[in-house]
Amino acid sequence: MQTVAFHTLGCKLNFSETSSIARQLEREGLSKVEFDAVSDVYVINTCSVTDNADKECRMLVRQIQRRAPEAAIVIMGCYAQLKPHDIAAIEGVDLVLGAAEKFNLATHLKALQKNEGAKVFSCDIDTVDEFHSAYSYGDRTRSFLKVQDGCDYNCSFCTIPLARGASRSDTVANVVAKAHEIVAMGVKEVVLTGVNLGDFKYVENGQSVDFYDLIKALDEVEGIARYRISSIEPNLLTPAIIDFVANSKRFMPHFHIPLQSGNNKLLRLMRRRYQRELYADRVAAIKAAMPHACIGVDVIVGFPGETAADFQITFDFLHELPISYLHVFTYSERPNTHAITLPDIVPMAERKARNQRLRELSIKKQVHFKEQFIGQSRAVLFETAGKEGLIEGFTDNYIKISAPFQENLVNQLILTVIN
Repeated sequence: MQTVAFHTLGCKLNFSETSSIARQLEREGLSKVEFDAVSDVYVINTCSVTDNADKECRMLVRQIQRRAPEAAIVIMGCYAQLKPHDIAAIEGVDLVLGAAEKFNLATHLKALQKNEGAKVFSCDIDTVDEFHSAYSYGDRTRSFLKVQDGCDYNCSFCTIPLARGASRSDTVANVVAKAHEIVAMGVKEVVLTGVNLGDFKYVENGQSVDFYDLIKALDEVEGIARYRISSIEPNLLTPAIIDFVANSKRFMPHFHIPLQSGNNKLLRLMRRRYQRELYADRVAAIKAAMPHACIGVDVIVGFPGETAADFQITFDFLHELPISYLHVFTYSERPNTHAITLPDIVPMAERKARNQRLRELSIKKQVHFKEQFIGQSRAVLFETAGKEGLIEGFTDNYIKISAPFQENLVNQLILTVIN
């Protein structure tokens, strides 16, 4: 085996882990190639959040078989942990690695023999307690830095605790060391990632260490121009964290805060750990400290028991909040979750109609947010070439900016007038 190609499904956390595992294999002597090239090994890092994980796996495996019929095919990650034997039954799959074993990919490849049937290496998720550091590098001007994994929450719709195990964290010292490695690679922006990022915590020398301690330490790392917090639960986004970001040297005025529903009845059914009043309070606190801050929101529509009136309450709540964009998810049934047992199922056509209404609201929110800054100059970190001869980048508060492509702009912070 001389070459390996990777394809990542799902979240920023998956991207950080794929990138780190790829670097492990490169140290073992394999060369990384693009996924659409002919390779000796193909690795698909899967996600359990999307409702078509099985379909995506099968489609990608068929593509690989047409392109490189003798290649070894490895499926790893969250879906591989949840449904290892279903994946092993897909024709062409040679190796299935669950939550813990994906980090041992190099060892498993050395023992792999093609055409011997799929080998499954999974485990009881309750035994997964080790933290594996990871960060992405190579595809972007930013790096996704993993600082936390797993989740102790028990939201009624979610399979992630079943796929990734209990909450566990890196240490501040190790995260800071990884940040210095990223600085040495020339990366300007770091996005902190985890399953439940705000739950970063551990005890060291008898003292409790938490997410606030982490961001204070990272703010002192010279060479990183920007940090972003990828997503943080509203009940874990403390006033102290908001105040710190408002006065930080490097943390951007950009928050992504899952809401899931603006209706307290639905929040109880979802087993969320807050009510809408707390969420509104957090948004108000951010806007009071940073009127220019960008706030993104996750919402689920069509959850069991959500009536038309319930949805309208969520719609009106979001309409009134000074937020910047929405990520809208249509509820889909997940095996082994509490939600699948709930009555009053919402018809799929109605779920999709509600999704569309919120997507339209999101577009209006994005336009309104950007309009507030037209004519202002803000620093933009430009990335690689975009479409039609343009280069794209983001302001500190996450407004996307396009400009005519110039090579000398890539990975540079440029003061740019928003128009």
